Amino acid sequence: MLRFKNHIFPGSLEEAYELNQKRSNKIVGGNGWLRLGSKQCVSIIDLSNLGLDGIEEKDDEFIIGAMTTLRELELNKGFNEYTGGAAKEAVRHIVGVQFRNCVTLGGSIYGRFGFSDVLTLFLALDSYVEMYKGGVIPISEFAKMKYDNDILVNIRVKKADIKTVYTSFRNQSTDFPVLTCAISLGSNIKTAIGARPARADVVEGEIPKDMEKYAIETAKSFTYGSNIRGSAEYREQIAYVLIKRSLSKLI
Repeated sequence: MLRFKNHIFPGSLEEAYELNQKRSNKIVGGNGWLRLGSKQCVSIIDLSNLGLDGIEEKDDEFIIGAMTTLRELELNKGFNEYTGGAAKEAVRHIVGVQFRNCVTLGGSIYGRFGFSDVLTLFLALDSYVEMYKGGVIPISEFAKMKYDNDILVNIRVKKADIKTVYTSFRNQSTDFPVLTCAISLGSNIKTAIGARPARADVVEGEIPKDMEKYAIETAKSFTYGSNIRGSAEYREQIAYVLIKRSLSKLI
């Protein structure tokens, strides 16, 4: 359970940033994950009043506010058309509609959770995080960074002529994934694998001629771990299947 004394709604990002420099304070998004722990804070910092929600489509990119809910992402027509339905597929197994109406994309991306469906998806896209102090960072770099006290403001997705597929494997529909996979195909190919169980990672290269060989070699290029949902060897086999299955939809 999350315990706190004060619930603060800052009036600006600068105020939120200053508050977040204190170790006793914590920024909350949709609070879907944080509330499950035993964290104790003096104050929680709520960004709800800072206009960080919503998805803006421009000619060359999508700008998605950090406080945008996963349900908004799931239903957004423009972004789903751009990703070929991959955005909807990436979130539809996450608990249920009520939960997705609360949890935020910013919380999911900033958390860089090892089970994150959305981090896997955005790694396969030409995506960037916009931090309040740290500026714009490629999401592939951000996924490997240590946590700090900066604030995630937006997620930016550059448009390109690509096709995208998202797949995952779960022991049951709304459980944490055993493995996640997202592939985008354009001038090159990007393959992201998550729930390894570790932070999702991505490999990028030229479009292969031999898809079977690519699926085998790409699956082997990632490292995997074991937990109650499956062994490392099992996950590697699933990765091969999901990569091959995704390629069959793209090519």
